[in-house]
Amino acid sequence: MRLSAPIYHLKRKAKRLSRDKGIPLNAALDRIATMEGFSAWSMLAAKAAALRPANRLFPQFQPGDLVLVGARPGQGKTLMSLELAVEAMKSGHRAAFFSLEYAERDVLDRLRAIGAEPAQFADMFEVDCSDAISADYVIKQMAASPRGTLVVIDYLQLLDQRRENPDLSVQVRALRSFARDKGLIVVFISQIDRSYDPSVKPCPDLDDVRLPNPLDLKLFDKTCFLNSSEVQFRAAS
Repeated sequence: MRLSAPIYHLKRKAKRLSRDKGIPLNAALDRIATMEGFSAWSMLAAKAAALRPANRLFPQFQPGDLVLVGARPGQGKTLMSLELAVEAMKSGHRAAFFSLEYAERDVLDRLRAIGAEPAQFADMFEVDCSDAISADYVIKQMAASPRGTLVVIDYLQLLDQRRENPDLSVQVRALRSFARDKGLIVVFISQIDRSYDPSVKPCPDLDDVRLPNPLDLKLFDKTCFLNSSEVQFRAAS
């Protein structure tokens, strides 16, 4: 059974229902679940977890991979990247989330939004929201990371915002070499250009990646693009 919207959207809908109707949140969640064809929210959540694209995508990643996750705002690219981090941790690997976009509490709130309690992964998950984030910074922070660690960078286009940082192409190449040398998986969250038209194609692709500065997108081993309920995953040929 397919959900009418991603589970985090359904949770927001339940919160609005709870507030508008003056009912407990758990009751509102169960109402939403009933509307989706489930007897209770717990059943819906279990089904949603089983259907998450990250469940089938993460096993296709290999140590050393550079992965691009792209979508327009509000389409779930940050949550998808966090779901990949959760899958890595469930597999016994560490994960790190470097963000130039969010504060740590925002990242943890989004982790909870996908049903993962931060305390559950306290010793395996690292959040870094330093203003100094760049390729060199990430490499320094992750130098001692074990093979298989998944690193999320939020987001690609912000890496070269600071004048003192190298060009974006130089930074991505440095992270590519580092990932291969250390056996890490590096996931870049990416913006999509406003010109992308979902009526023309269901998901954006490499042609729609917003690039304020030149970058060879062939540096990425795998790509994952999202729009609405569509997910398109490709591996480099």
